[in-house]
Amino acid sequence: MIGSIDPILLIASLMVASTPILLAALGELVVEKAGVLNLGVEGMMITGAIAGFIAAVETGSPFAGFVAAAAAGAALSLIFALLTQFLLSNQVATGLALTLFGIGFSALIGQGYTGIRPPATPRLDLGPLSDLPVIGPILFRHDPMVYVSLALVVAVGLFLRRSRAGLILRAVGESHDAAHALGYKVVRIRILAILFGGACAGLGGAYLSLVRVPQWTEGMTAGAGWIALAIVVFASWRPGRVLAGAYLFGGVTVLQLNLQAAGVAIPVQYLSMAPYLITILVLVVISADRSRAALNAPAALGKSFHASS
Repeated sequence: MIGSIDPILLIASLMVASTPILLAALGELVVEKAGVLNLGVEGMMITGAIAGFIAAVETGSPFAGFVAAAAAGAALSLIFALLTQFLLSNQVATGLALTLFGIGFSALIGQGYTGIRPPATPRLDLGPLSDLPVIGPILFRHDPMVYVSLALVVAVGLFLRRSRAGLILRAVGESHDAAHALGYKVVRIRILAILFGGACAGLGGAYLSLVRVPQWTEGMTAGAGWIALAIVVFASWRPGRVLAGAYLFGGVTVLQLNLQAAGVAIPVQYLSMAPYLITILVLVVISADRSRAALNAPAALGKSFHASS
């Protein structure tokens, strides 16, 4: 039964399954590097999923759907930014409220779109590369968003490590008081980071509803936003490790689906919970070394900033 699983198709499917989580986790990585903890990733993802789905269905353009999803995720994150950066509300409580709002709001506006098929997202034509044996099906037969997510890993890594703006953002995340004393606009920088994170989460949600599934189902993110949050910690706030973490979770998800299809004599419930269980186990192992985790985490993470402080 296990022999019926095609390893090439499995790896190619892994990349698709990992993309929404990778996009959301990269956005949250930048947010946390700026010293902000936004637990509303799940809410922004599912809002992006329905906003992108509606836009794609109404316009007939998947591209319009992804743009709308990014805008919707950014708009929802702006609410979080206003509450936490100007009204100084608790970041954890506000993020949780954002998730609950996003889940309810998406269910409300998505009522008339259940059972509708969105326009197909075309795969990127890479010419002869797509016809290469083994490598072609794995790497060169995907839709553009898969490559956008990979490019984003490189871009975020270079931004944080090589650019002056990235250095300033990291400085704000390490000590907002010191950054403010040097003349940097802490609140403005954090709001821009929050908007970027919201846009990435929205894109991740739209990828679920337009490519990964593709359809609209209430609650379809199924904890993907929480997994993205966990992956940021798993990755020690490093973009390259975020890629590895997202692909690990995506790989386990695809594997359990293939095992179900192959009829492996393991209860479906155990297979379904496997990706989440493995994520928890990885986090437990990482958390065992608390000194290392504390060393990698931004020092000002979750702390509110006020100019008069």
